[in-house]
Amino acid sequence: ELYLDSLGLINIKEECPEILIDLKYATQDNFTGNILYKNLNLAYLHPFAFEKLTEANKILKGQNQQLSLLIYDAARPLSVQKEMYNAVKDTKFRAYVADPTRTSIHYYGLAVDLTISDNVGNPLDMGVGFDYFGKLAGILDEELFVQQKLLTNEQVENRRLLRSIMKDAGFAPIRGEWWHFNATSLNNANKIATLIK
Repeated sequence: ELYLDSLGLINIKEECPEILIDLKYATQDNFTGNILYKNLNLAYLHPFAFEKLTEANKILKGQNQQLSLLIYDAARPLSVQKEMYNAVKDTKFRAYVADPTRTSIHYYGLAVDLTISDNVGNPLDMGVGFDYFGKLAGILDEELFVQQKLLTNEQVENRRLLRSIMKDAGFAPIRGEWWHFNATSLNNANKIATLIK
């Protein structure tokens, strides 16, 4: 945490206490079953991303005061990504975890993984959970999944609410993970931020 502070990253909970935090990689509740953030219990973002996150929170609260943003992951050191990749590199799940030799926007504190919850931290139903390895985590075929009864209309509406709020705040979703949003492009991340090792 002192290292992230030294890079000028923002402690989300300290600066915006109404945003909820459940940092999955600081617990065993993640796909590896291991605690990966051994010296990190707080979620951090680059100021550029944090400003957009607070805007997203404002938009959400403007629509429904009983809902909150719930952060699963934010700034992620490259060293942790290596551990994540090593856990799956020799398995059928290899394609679901980014190769650490390819730069991720998480490594700059400019990406965030999150959901929407009620005010006590119960997440809205998104059909599948955070870090789900499978096609149902993707956002392109949601209508088809509803037709196939793999997702419900309510689950898709919850996802759309999250995407709408985040896009209105300036974030971009990615195709394969309903929970992941980028605050900028990788090219711009290289220009405005320091790689977190």
